[in-house]
Amino acid sequence: MKYSPALQSATLLKRYKRFLADLQLKDGSEFTAHCANTGKMTGCAEPGFSAFYSTSDNAKRKYPQSLELTKNNLSQLICVNTAIANKVVEEAINNNVITELNGYEQLQSEVKYGSENSRIDFLLTDSSKSDCYVEVKSVTLLSQSDPQSAQGYFPDAQTLRGQKHIRELIEMIEQGHRAVLLFAVLHEGINKVSGAAHIDEKYNALLNHAISKGVEVLVYKASISANEIILNEKIAFIANS
Repeated sequence: MKYSPALQSATLLKRYKRFLADLQLKDGSEFTAHCANTGKMTGCAEPGFSAFYSTSDNAKRKYPQSLELTKNNLSQLICVNTAIANKVVEEAINNNVITELNGYEQLQSEVKYGSENSRIDFLLTDSSKSDCYVEVKSVTLLSQSDPQSAQGYFPDAQTLRGQKHIRELIEMIEQGHRAVLLFAVLHEGINKVSGAAHIDEKYNALLNHAISKGVEVLVYKASISANEIILNEKIAFIANS
């Protein structure tokens, strides 16, 4: 996915009220940008980090700029706009980058499914094989105790919604379908991913149960720059008991 035009740079002053971030330009001027991320953004939005933002041409927007990327003190780029995950995953599926998901005739997004009234990120269908339900999660939490370990975790906060999604995937397996939990790693410093048992023990337990029931876990990492972001590298998932 290309950023058009390329993202502009600034310095992050603070992120607050969940959806706002104050940025400073090189000339010292400051402005407030929209931050499309409901998570805690641990290690992703510290004051003083380099920031990269886009500008909307929608004149009705109160905050025309959007915070897209940050760069931490290890010079690692992080995509903090969680809406990007589905876009780069869809692009990767269509370009046959995620080889485990190749060979389906049709891709649909945001399809209602399950007994808990969810919407699956992607439904892959083909007349010759079982339907495949793909749930996408954006991973940006790098180990804070040992950043050099390149260990990433999901989730970064307790998530009842995420727990529901795992139950729905298990339900699809029980109905005879294929179910995939795809972790899209949008942090340059992460080279392996585990469930964050230290943050959401129930989510991690459900994740392990889902794997035992046949839910597949895939982890793909993005290449990130101010010009584009592309999901292009498969990395390891390490189960956390």
